Amino acid sequence: MNLSPSVSVQQTDTGLEYISVDADLCSAKIFLQGAQLTEFTPKGKKPLIWVSQDEDYQVGKGVRGGIPICWPWFGMSTNDGWPQHGFARTMLWRAEEVVENDDKIVVSFSLPMAQVNKEYWPHQSSLKVVFTLSDHLHIELINTNTGAAAFELTQALHTYFPTPEIENTTVDGLQGSNYIEFGEGPYTQNDIVSFARETDMVYQNTPLVQTINTPDGIIEVGRENSSSCVLWNPWIEKSKRLSNFRDDEYHTMLCLEAANVMDDKVTLQPGASHSLVHTVRWL
Repeated sequence: MNLSPSVSVQQTDTGLEYISVDADLCSAKIFLQGAQLTEFTPKGKKPLIWVSQDEDYQVGKGVRGGIPICWPWFGMSTNDGWPQHGFARTMLWRAEEVVENDDKIVVSFSLPMAQVNKEYWPHQSSLKVVFTLSDHLHIELINTNTGAAAFELTQALHTYFPTPEIENTTVDGLQGSNYIEFGEGPYTQNDIVSFARETDMVYQNTPLVQTINTPDGIIEVGRENSSSCVLWNPWIEKSKRLSNFRDDEYHTMLCLEAANVMDDKVTLQPGASHSLVHTVRWL
């Protein structure tokens, strides 16, 4: 892989390699483990991505924050003992290409399917993710069925967003959607969402753009080829049970995840592809 002048490969003290971007347009970090972006900051603006201050970046363990890639299932598997949110977020991906020009940097990764446990995923497929970095963030997660039989999957780009104060943060653009929360529902979202308790909502038939209104500004979150999304904040009691998460950090984060879950799951026929697209920017 050829690197551009603004891109380098670096390593944490724990041995995890990441691609570091320091360009005129933005700065970013993307780990080879999980192809997980943990930093994206447009130049002259505040960071758009949150990571816990207690994150210790261990081999084989998902990072608490950034944008974990949940694949090929979201949440708990129906099979006992299988990893939550799939296996892609803890596997080592292959960095394929870096392309830089005046208005963007494109970094692409692929998941080495030969290394996938066939018990978890017996299907013939390919999985790629392409990060386009400029004054905003554009991510494309591309599934292709390379076999002779159809298969189904669920997936999410589990994005952690920063806020200085969750109690004064709202999410607009979910009105009219149906949601399931803690296994109950569906309910209809009638109002702008505010936060005063643990929130774990899985939305269906959702508009393609939402805004997160924080005391630091407005974040626009967009999706393509997705009619579902997930909104999450652990609040007080669950924060105490989470690993690599300080008890009070629920004050400073929320997740709004581009997804293909529940009725929005992906069914791929032989030879077909599907791209889950996620865009993030400061307004």
